[in-house]
Amino acid sequence: MEKTLTIDGREVRFKSNGSLPLRYKAQFGRDLFKDILKMASLEELANKKKIDVKTLEVLDFEVFYNVAWIMAKTADPSIPDPIKWLDGFDAFPMAEIIPELQDLLSSNFVQMKKKL
Repeated sequence: MEKTLTIDGREVRFKSNGSLPLRYKAQFGRDLFKDILKMASLEELANKKKIDVKTLEVLDFEVFYNVAWIMAKTADPSIPDPIKWLDGFDAFPMAEIIPELQDLLSSNFVQMKKKL
């Protein structure tokens, strides 16, 4: 499944497919599913009027950037390494991007669940 988002005035394609967990593990040495569970904390954070330090301590913001990059890399193998890719943006509004990517990831999990 693919989605195109406009980030910093340019269109960026993101793709989620069956190889995504293996690509993520090969690139970052971490389990995608465990890291995705950490992303759920962002929704909790967005719903709070006041942010406490304990909530911020459980968030690993690197996960958000890694997931975005691996999904972009899956859609376009020519993009550079994560830091060079992110350096290409003047702004990378994670608060807007992550909900879009969560929907993309969730749709694959739902489809898989329906097939089982």
